[in-house]
Amino acid sequence: MEEQDGSKKFNISERLEDLRRVHEALRWEGTFRDYFELVTQNPRIAQLSHARLNDMIQAAGLERLNEGTRDEIIAYKFFSPELFGIEEPVARLVEYFKSAAQRLEVRKRILLLMGPVGGGKSTIVSMLKRGLEAWTKTEGGAVYSIKDCPMHEEPLHLIPHELRAEIDKHYGIYIEGDLCPQCRYALEHTYNGRHEDVRVQRVGFSEKERVGIGTFSPSDPKSQDITELTGSIDLSTIGEVGVESDPRAYRFDGELNIANRGLMEFVEMLKVDEKFLYSLLTLSQEQSIKTGRFAMIYADEVILSHSNENEYIAFAGNRKSEALQDRIILVRVPYNLRVSQEERIYDKLLHQSEALRSVHLAPNTLKVAAMFAVMTRLEEPKKANVDIVKKMKLYDGEDVEGYKSKDVRELKEDSIREGMDGISPRYIINRLSSALVRDGVTCINPIDALRAIKDGFEQHTGISADQRERYLNLISQSRKEYDELAKTEVQRAFVYSYEEMARTMCNNYLDNVEAYCNKERIKDPITEEEMDPDEQLMRSIEEQIGITENAKNTFRQEILIRISSYARKGKPFEYNSHERLKEAIEKKIFADLKDVVKITTSAKTPDPDQLRKINDVVDRLVKDHGYCPVCANELLTYVGTLLSR
Repeated sequence: MEEQDGSKKFNISERLEDLRRVHEALRWEGTFRDYFELVTQNPRIAQLSHARLNDMIQAAGLERLNEGTRDEIIAYKFFSPELFGIEEPVARLVEYFKSAAQRLEVRKRILLLMGPVGGGKSTIVSMLKRGLEAWTKTEGGAVYSIKDCPMHEEPLHLIPHELRAEIDKHYGIYIEGDLCPQCRYALEHTYNGRHEDVRVQRVGFSEKERVGIGTFSPSDPKSQDITELTGSIDLSTIGEVGVESDPRAYRFDGELNIANRGLMEFVEMLKVDEKFLYSLLTLSQEQSIKTGRFAMIYADEVILSHSNENEYIAFAGNRKSEALQDRIILVRVPYNLRVSQEERIYDKLLHQSEALRSVHLAPNTLKVAAMFAVMTRLEEPKKANVDIVKKMKLYDGEDVEGYKSKDVRELKEDSIREGMDGISPRYIINRLSSALVRDGVTCINPIDALRAIKDGFEQHTGISADQRERYLNLISQSRKEYDELAKTEVQRAFVYSYEEMARTMCNNYLDNVEAYCNKERIKDPITEEEMDPDEQLMRSIEEQIGITENAKNTFRQEILIRISSYARKGKPFEYNSHERLKEAIEKKIFADLKDVVKITTSAKTPDPDQLRKINDVVDRLVKDHGYCPVCANELLTYVGTLLSR
């Protein structure tokens, strides 16, 4: 059955059946002999845990963010749908997996993500876990284990050590590790020592089903038992087998056991009792788990944890923990420091709720909130000629007069702890949410957002008096930035033939610049009289972006070079082909129209002509700029107030 638009109607029974077929296709069972044949054809089937995670990340590929801009970034597609603005920490994380996948010593380390609350640490871990679940259900990520093994054992462990060097030589298959006690018992007693007959099956990792993914969260040290990590005695069978050292009398179901061959997450690792950390130390050093009355049990798993900065500093200062410190690879995960990426975080989080279905979010609302949040995370610039607003813009890849890429690098090098403090995305989302759910609200604008953020300072227990004073100042800075954005929005909406006006002004400017640089005269298009280039016209445009008298020649030559470059490529040079020229022309048009805008928006009792212009501007804001009638009228009123000051 089809819908009216031609698409097939959703049928829940059919979709569930499709899903069952997919799951059935993933089933495979055979003998160890069959499995060995698979491995000889594709040795990557038997890869270790770090290599499996690395393959999963690399398979998703790379992408360019902000392509073609100064702020262009190479990002990993695996993480980019959920994580914004922390590409550097992610790159360090991937670098660890690349090295560990080569079986270098770093794979015997605990990976610790350290950063402020709400910075993305938990999201990184969650993405790796969910990704691993999906990856093992693909052909590229297929995982096979000894059937009925509680630790989902690598079947190649069945091969005796005496034969492993020969197999590596003939097939290039690397084998590491030994059978767990339960599989060793089954080999001897169930299969009578016939390795090739041992049953093997394909498995898909699942956190819920406790296959290949383990999670340990600290609780009360007095009640929490180490058996949560390493398994426990099976009281139901101990009477039958008689001794606790019999593998049948033990449940190898601790989090470290079930995470074998996959990923083990330690939630807030540094909060756990020391006895749990010793188990981690053994696992990282020896790749083994010490369980009850058994010898060391081999385990191959990625150990991943996260913590905040204060706990890590206390941990690092404890002499007793030096052995574990030496086994930790630390990855700092600071807050995002780019406004454009912060907007994406808010957009993602807000669209997960129902609120935006009934309440409109005015343009620039998220941007202004993001500006404030990012500025709280920035350290005050040490350079005398850079303020926090300029620093924010430079970090976001914006062109700021007089600054280059190397200046951004220097600013970052001067800021050691940048991004480790400040307002979290969670706080901003909480405050925006409170504004969205107020009774009678149909639209919230940037001023509403700043007001909601400010009102929340009193309720935020983590803000000191000094911080509050600084944050209030940054609210004021964000408000000033919004004032400029608001005026620009309204001025653009007033320019009905904006493109045509800009194009005409650009052509006039270029004609005069070309004549000036070539030391030629220009011909009047009407009288055909030859005249000198119009210096007043050129300077009136250049001054809009701060081009000084001394710098005008360089700027004009730069424009000619850009025109020549476009001509060689067969591309037309438009007014927006040069970012700074575009800005200058826009500002010039806006400056020429400022008086018209001021009179129209600030009139308390507009005449019919002014009323018509206001209605036209509201329509344009709604139609072309994403406003609703409510926030469009609020914007005009606000800008009218600004221009009347």
